[in-house]
Amino acid sequence: MSDNAAGVLEALARDRVLSIVRAPRIDDVVALAEALSAGGIRVLELTFTTPGLTDLLRGAAAAAARTGAFVGAGTVTSADHARAALEAGARFVVTPGLGRDAGDIVQVAHRAGAAAVLGALTPSEVMTAVALGADVVKIFPARAVGPTYLSDLHGPFPDVPLVPSGGINAGNALAFLDAGALAVTAGTSVVAPADVEHARWAEVTRNAAAFCAALDPAHNPS
Repeated sequence: MSDNAAGVLEALARDRVLSIVRAPRIDDVVALAEALSAGGIRVLELTFTTPGLTDLLRGAAAAAARTGAFVGAGTVTSADHARAALEAGARFVVTPGLGRDAGDIVQVAHRAGAAAVLGALTPSEVMTAVALGADVVKIFPARAVGPTYLSDLHGPFPDVPLVPSGGINAGNALAFLDAGALAVTAGTSVVAPADVEHARWAEVTRNAAAFCAALDPAHNPS
């Protein structure tokens, strides 16, 4: 594993959260990245569902260099996607599942020294993701299976870094971490598309800070 890929895993293990931004448009990606970092979320995933992703990645990567954050690309479904994202400055790539290019995506990421996160759900898919060389396995959609399912997966896969995604919020994030997740994802509950559209960066920072606070058992007792 490259130093860069190891750095991504260390950041996830330390902060225990990454923000996935899905918005129809992002006019000021630098302000968005800085707002999240100010709230304590320093791992950011921008997705190919947003138009102009490569330009956005360049801007976010420049902001991340100043704040010590990590920016990656999500909804990566082809090796070409992965190459474009990595050339634009992405430090990790994330797939929604195990498509036919999953192995090529891992190879492209590793040749660039980046981390590869493959999406999976079933035990068979987790095994496939690991066999393909995934650094992290994203369990999606996590909302459909819940924290207990993640705990069950850790029985046969105790050493596989699992990151649940989909439907994670401040109310259930700690339960997924307690079930053995390396980190959890924060989606629209932290970065609402309307807040991005209207440049409500203070709101994004408040949401990020509240989500991070919910990960602390002292502030969120069971």
